[in-house]
Amino acid sequence: MGKWAQPVPAAALRQATGMTAAQKTKQIKHYKKLQMNDTSNTMLVEVWSDVMCPFCYIGKRKFEAALAASGHSGNIRLVWKSFQLDPGIQASDNKDYAGFLQKKKGFSEAQTKGMLEQVSSMARGEGLDFHFEKAVVANSFDAHRLSQLAQQQGVQDAVEEALFLAHFTEGKDISDKETLKAIGVACGLDAAAIESLLHSNAFTEAVVQDIDEAGQIGVRGVPFFVFNRKYAISGAQDTNVFSNTIDKAYTEWQKENEAAGLQVIEGKVCKPGGECE
Repeated sequence: MGKWAQPVPAAALRQATGMTAAQKTKQIKHYKKLQMNDTSNTMLVEVWSDVMCPFCYIGKRKFEAALAASGHSGNIRLVWKSFQLDPGIQASDNKDYAGFLQKKKGFSEAQTKGMLEQVSSMARGEGLDFHFEKAVVANSFDAHRLSQLAQQQGVQDAVEEALFLAHFTEGKDISDKETLKAIGVACGLDAAAIESLLHSNAFTEAVVQDIDEAGQIGVRGVPFFVFNRKYAISGAQDTNVFSNTIDKAYTEWQKENEAAGLQVIEGKVCKPGGECE
């Protein structure tokens, strides 16, 4: 699959330590981040995805169904990785979905209508309600930065779900700062932290590194699911494909992480409560 890049360090890791209140807060966040990145007790599943991608939302549902049926959901750590299908989209491109596809892909109106209906039908099969007629074409970069913040705070999957829903069902502009703020707050993120994010370059490096890493491991399209950094699924495959891959990867991961029993040489010890023997 190619060489894996190292995980992006949290911004807190680059901050100087100290005893001021502000620095102490950063240190607390730092240790929370380290704890959340500890994959020793969970198998890592990474998903390269773009909010603008309908198959990413459909693939999310197929993966979720397979994970729920596997019985391993409590031992899986899911991380959403940034990817942009069209990083060149400008604010002026905010037009209807069908019109955008016709212009960019050179499709006829009939071709576009048929394609969107086919995708909508696939979505309905997974319990999703797509409304391409009101979907807003938008640049997803800031949405990815919000997702990176959400990962740091432990609510990334909720934010990804809310972004997909906003784009494909509710017809919201996922590049709009107020929309992103509302989504983040609804998912439990701090409003001030979101404001700071959206008016700075925070997590830009993390987004770019995810995109670069995708190129290194051969990602050519999304969704792209990676299990335990050993197996990968490209696209919104059937649920049984996800089920088989989850089971295979988890079985191997479990064997690799079985706790080794300690061989203890007994001797005199002191126990809690002051008892020594």
